[in-house]
Amino acid sequence: MLLAGALGALAFPPVDLFPVLAVCFPVLMRAIDGAAGWRGACRRGFMFGLGLHTAGLYWLADAILVRADTFWWLVPLAAPGCALVLAPAAALPAGLCRLAPAGWRRNLVFAGTWTLFDMGRVFIFSGFPWNPLGSTWEMAGLAGDVMIQPAAWIGVDGLTLLTVLLALLPLGGRRAMLAGLAGLAAWAGLGGALLALRPIPPGHNPVAVLVQGNVPETLKISRQDDIAVFRRYLALTRAGVAQALALADPARGGRPVVYVWPESAFPGLLAEDGLARQMIAAAGAGAAAGMIGTLRGDSDGRWRNSVLALAEPDGHVAGLYDKAHLVPFGEYDPWLLPFHVVPGAGMVPGPGARTWHLPGVSPVGPLICYEVIFSGQVADVHDRPDWLVNVTNDAWYGNTAGPRQHLATVRMRAVEEGLPIARAANTGITAAFDAHGRELGRLGWNRQGFLVVSIGGALPVTPFGRWGRWIPVILALGVLLPALAWHGRAQRRRPV
Repeated sequence: MLLAGALGALAFPPVDLFPVLAVCFPVLMRAIDGAAGWRGACRRGFMFGLGLHTAGLYWLADAILVRADTFWWLVPLAAPGCALVLAPAAALPAGLCRLAPAGWRRNLVFAGTWTLFDMGRVFIFSGFPWNPLGSTWEMAGLAGDVMIQPAAWIGVDGLTLLTVLLALLPLGGRRAMLAGLAGLAAWAGLGGALLALRPIPPGHNPVAVLVQGNVPETLKISRQDDIAVFRRYLALTRAGVAQALALADPARGGRPVVYVWPESAFPGLLAEDGLARQMIAAAGAGAAAGMIGTLRGDSDGRWRNSVLALAEPDGHVAGLYDKAHLVPFGEYDPWLLPFHVVPGAGMVPGPGARTWHLPGVSPVGPLICYEVIFSGQVADVHDRPDWLVNVTNDAWYGNTAGPRQHLATVRMRAVEEGLPIARAANTGITAAFDAHGRELGRLGWNRQGFLVVSIGGALPVTPFGRWGRWIPVILALGVLLPALAWHGRAQRRRPV
């Protein structure tokens, strides 16, 4: 089971070998059917989940290697340790599906419970819903654009439900597999229709300058070249804004220009440094606003991971956003950890999704790094923005699958919410997507530079954007409850 789960991780970005799921999940279900009871089924599901998440999260070791002098002993434990916490989300569906008889009813119960427990990962520590199976459809290019469009209705968790159902169809024989191929064709047809029939309105969103400083994490930690790093960002901003102004021509009624620095890009405490804010504003002269990732200390002396919006002409703070979903073991220590990994007392979270209304800029929802992975929680439902901006620092995870999986979630959020999204990353991958999740441009890994991109308009609020994760919850219950009810009626009718 461990090997079958690990093989399933090949379905995740950037490998995107999703057909392996049609092998791995039937193997798991056969093992569940062959278990002596529900406890044995749980153990087999646990081992499958352990393999799936250990292989899917192998890149976590790179974050430990950045501080290998202190935490070298954690390197072989990082991915398996997280997988141990996540594996029960596979074990419980494996055990619960034994409530239904073997066959299509058990498969339905398994698919529904897998989806519900997978969604429940948002409640583990501060939440860790990384690599839901619905993300396996985020292939690059047109194929991925088409296949993820239903997420506008059912979210990535609804895609997870469909993925598990499809992966189990080989158990039903040739007819079931043919039905699955027909279902895939219908899925692709629906995705193509959603792309074609929902044109993106022009809107008034800005031209964004997404700055990628490409500062190694070891250099950021050592703080030896803070002035050189700051000058690098100023120079890139100056060049990027000049190019964007020529493209947008806001003086003649064109779009406004904004510039965006990644998470913790400013090597200091920007909220307390008026001179630095003035220097940034001078580098971005002509732009309507700048969005700068920085640490800050609040009035209670606690640390926060923040992004500041700076307005022209003097760089005064026009908006402030604090990261709401903190990274466990990276930004705070979970209470059950018997030792400290995060220096000091760690950080404290902000209140959640907010929309900025900055002078001269269409309403924008800021997101910091990790919190973009939380489906249904990236936009303020009471004050819907016209676009989203995500600042991140993926340098911790090296040139691995981690930053690419992270980027894929950004694309999925655009589709779910029907909102364009711009992403500025420290070492890559900086990119932007339109409201259909189609890539507008990117600046690859380990490159220093900037990306100038015109942010498209927003689509009308999507069904998922309106009702959120209630939709996949209802779908999952709609799959598993009738299967259990059918089994219950059959049991009552059975002659004594």
